Amino acid sequence: MTFLKYILKTLKWLFIILIASSLLSVVLFKVMPVWFTPLMFIRCYEQAEAGKKLTMHHRWVPLSDMPENMPKAVMASEDSKFLKHHGFDFDAIQKAAEHNRHSEQKRGASTISQQTAKNVFLWPGRSWMRKGLEMYFTTLIEFVWGKERIMEVYLNSIEMGDGIYGIAAVAQYHFNKTPKELTQRECALIAATLPNPRRFSSKEPSDYMRKRQRRITRDIKFVDWGKKTKDETK
Repeated sequence: MTFLKYILKTLKWLFIILIASSLLSVVLFKVMPVWFTPLMFIRCYEQAEAGKKLTMHHRWVPLSDMPENMPKAVMASEDSKFLKHHGFDFDAIQKAAEHNRHSEQKRGASTISQQTAKNVFLWPGRSWMRKGLEMYFTTLIEFVWGKERIMEVYLNSIEMGDGIYGIAAVAQYHFNKTPKELTQRECALIAATLPNPRRFSSKEPSDYMRKRQRRITRDIKFVDWGKKTKDETK
């Protein structure tokens, strides 16, 4: 009985430490740049296992140094209800569940908030444990960070190519530009790769990518993010 009490006490303190550390990390990342994510290290490990050169391009830039078309493009591509939901798009989840019951080609319904929580705090995977933690961190960042900060972290941490993370790196290595110099069409092309940025390239886009780019470019004007900028007409 004493041993059981010891185990329960240990588990209780582990739980308290995990909760406290997760809350602290969320609060810190509300103001601190996210320089590295678990996925970056996972990809480096995969590169080393495959005998490839370690490649990790990433540079943090504030949202103010990005064109307004970039958040609009990812919303048009990934999460059109980003500003309306509280982290979860339940209509999209229901539709994805119905689709997956009748199709071998699975469809996801993760919001930008969920993807940000996964990128910053967790690891890739489909286990129930990871999904549960994703829901926990998504709720936290929605409450603590707010939409603007979530978008800023998302655009700085999302994988955008092989060894390329965030808008600054993809602008430099795929377009030879600063983020602010990206045109509306280039923002749309970057957003078009996000379902699978290791398969689809914004540097050497396929016909399928060009088709997605045209659709996203068309939809950007319907996305409510902020005042229009001069480069929206480019």
